[in-house]
Amino acid sequence: MRCDVLAVGTELLLGQIIDSNSAWMGEQLAAHGIDSLLQVKVGDNVGRIVAQLERLLVDADAVIICGGLGPTHDDLTRDAIAAVMDTRLEPDEAVAEVIREMFASRGRRMPDNNLRQAMVPVGARIIPQTRGTAPGLICPVTIDGPEGPEERIVFAVPGVPHEMRDMFERAILPELQLRSGEPWVIASRTLRTWGESESGLNERLDAVIAELDDVGNPTLAFLASGWEGLKVRLTAKATDLRACDVLLDEWEQRVRNEVGDVVFGVEQGGDPVTMESVVLDLLRSRGWSLGLAESVTGGLVGARITGVPGASEVFRGSIVSYATEVKQSVLDVPPGPVVSEAAALAMAHGARRVLAADVGLALTGVAGPTEQDGQPVGTLCIGLVWPDGELTQTVRLPGQREQMRQFSVITSLDLLRRTLA
Repeated sequence: MRCDVLAVGTELLLGQIIDSNSAWMGEQLAAHGIDSLLQVKVGDNVGRIVAQLERLLVDADAVIICGGLGPTHDDLTRDAIAAVMDTRLEPDEAVAEVIREMFASRGRRMPDNNLRQAMVPVGARIIPQTRGTAPGLICPVTIDGPEGPEERIVFAVPGVPHEMRDMFERAILPELQLRSGEPWVIASRTLRTWGESESGLNERLDAVIAELDDVGNPTLAFLASGWEGLKVRLTAKATDLRACDVLLDEWEQRVRNEVGDVVFGVEQGGDPVTMESVVLDLLRSRGWSLGLAESVTGGLVGARITGVPGASEVFRGSIVSYATEVKQSVLDVPPGPVVSEAAALAMAHGARRVLAADVGLALTGVAGPTEQDGQPVGTLCIGLVWPDGELTQTVRLPGQREQMRQFSVITSLDLLRRTLA
């Protein structure tokens, strides 16, 4: 069973409203084993709604249209569905009475245009409202297939999120499950990685991807997510969650065999895994505390760490030593270039001493717009000190100023992770 989504509303195209409804429906369809391969947005225009709906119905068994069911002149979803069904709209007196009663119960005058919401395509079934005025619709559609007429189904729901969700759970999902004939479950597992580019990760996984293309289940996708890392998502489809987990366990290990320690965490439902949460867990397992000295990031590392509940058990604090004189007076950085591994190491020792921490981590670099100390924009120098060792690293990071600073955060924490692991 394949069910695609068509979101209606010019405000979606203008960016005035974010289309969170389609994302929610996609998540719910996947969780119940229903394929959803396309999500389309279209403005308030009957011709364009009809064109997109007809296009989706060529390949999809069902389409959910979200929005355009209200009482105003630009609510055109009913008209478009009637055109695709090749039928007319007619008033449903039972729906009209519900709308009248709702206004009466609130002591308000009902504008006549509200009765537009009671217009229903001939042959459609109503999804009764429990939270608003506009009912939903279940509309059978016949299309011309390559071997003759083919049956499709179109669902229409209001764009108000709580009304849409209620109708989806109460009417649409049961109908889709009934039509699918066999229950399926789709589950995803996301491997969070850092330390390899998307193209480099793809190259290392070429053999795994080729094999997955042959077997078809699970599937693998990359999601570049800035300072959240590069995500490798495995998605399996089976008759139950246990069978999905068996597939995901096997292919997660295959991926790990190829990419090694660039994987820093795994997500499968529940709370997201972040680099900072992984680092805090590693420090906690050793009974060590962490102190930071930040120059180029200006406190971003500390902000990310303190965003994790329970960080105070491990994190001592961060010294934002942005000015050269602060590096020297507070952290005992010796005179000389401050964008260097020597300066980063001195900052790490200073942070460990001043903050009475077991581990000192320091960052200094060049975010731009111009070079500094002979180092180009994108240079990051990291210093790391722990009870029985120390190390430094210099990397060149891409992007404009803010992106470079964000990449500095996850890169420095990844160095700490690898050292602790």
